[in-house]
Amino acid sequence: MIRQTALGSLRFFEAAARLGSFVQAADELHVTHGAVSRQIRLLETSLGTALFERRNRGVFLTAPGAQLRDAVQQAFERLDAALDAVRQPARQAPLVVSCEPTIAMKWLIPRLGDFYQRHPEVPLHLFASGGPVAFQRDAVDVALRRNDFAWGGGLHVEKVCDEWIAPVCAPALLRQGKLDLSAQRLLHTASRPVAWAHWRAASTDDGNGGHGGHGDSQTYEHFYLSLQAACAGLGVAIGSVFMAREDLDSGRLVAPLGFRRDGSGYFLLSPLPFDGDARRTALLHWLREQMGQALPAP
Repeated sequence: MIRQTALGSLRFFEAAARLGSFVQAADELHVTHGAVSRQIRLLETSLGTALFERRNRGVFLTAPGAQLRDAVQQAFERLDAALDAVRQPARQAPLVVSCEPTIAMKWLIPRLGDFYQRHPEVPLHLFASGGPVAFQRDAVDVALRRNDFAWGGGLHVEKVCDEWIAPVCAPALLRQGKLDLSAQRLLHTASRPVAWAHWRAASTDDGNGGHGGHGDSQTYEHFYLSLQAACAGLGVAIGSVFMAREDLDSGRLVAPLGFRRDGSGYFLLSPLPFDGDARRTALLHWLREQMGQALPAP
C-alpha cells in the first residue's frame, strides 16, 4: 500500500498532524497552504477515509487520522535512524604529518595501509620536510623527526624509538659473504653528512679497519639517492634500518656488518598535547609499534 501512496503526501500529512494546522505545515515545508490541502485530499482519496475534520477554520484529526499519525511518525523516526546509520560520516580535517622525505617514501608510505585499516577515522596528510618545523606557517599538526637539531621549546615531544644504522650495499659487492670497506666507494649524503662518522663511532668491530674506502667517494643530495645508488651497486651507503628496510627485505641490499645504534632517535613533535587528542595518540602508538617491529633482533 505504501508504494501506492506518495511519500510526499505522507510528509505533508505528518507535518499537518504534528502541528495541527495546514498553514503552519505550509510554512515549515516552504509551500503554499493550497499545496498542503491538495496533498491531504489526495491521501484521503487514496485511503478512502477522512483524516482531518475541518471546522471553524481549524483542522482536527479523525480517529483514522490519529492512527495514521502515530504510524507515520514512528516510520519517519526509523527512516531517520537508518539514514544516520548508513550516511557517510563527515570527514574531519586530515592530521597533517611532517616527515623527512626518505623515511616517508621508503618506510612510512608503504605501511600507511595498515594505519588506515586500523584507524579509518584518522585521515592523514603527509608533508615531506626535514629539519626545523614551521607548525603554524605550514599548518602541521605533528612532525616525525630525528633529534639531530635543536627543535626549541614550547613543543610536546614523545620518543618513538632509537635510530639504528649500518653500511648497506648490493649483494654483488660481497666477497665470500664479507664486505671489504677498504676496497669500496663510500656513498655520502648532503642531508646527513656525518652518517659514516656516527657509524664508525658506534662500531665496536668494523672488521675492515673502519675507515674504508679506496679514496673514491660520491655525495648525493638526499638520503634516498644514496640508497638507490647502493642498490645499483655503485658503492656502499650508510642506511637507517627504517629507510633501508624495504630493500633489505627484498634482497636488493644487504647489511653484512650489522646495525648499530648511532645515539640518536626518532621523536614525534606536536605544538599541542598528545593527551586527550585521539588522533595524535593513535598515530604515536602506531609508530612505536611499527618502528619497533623494524628494529634488528637483539
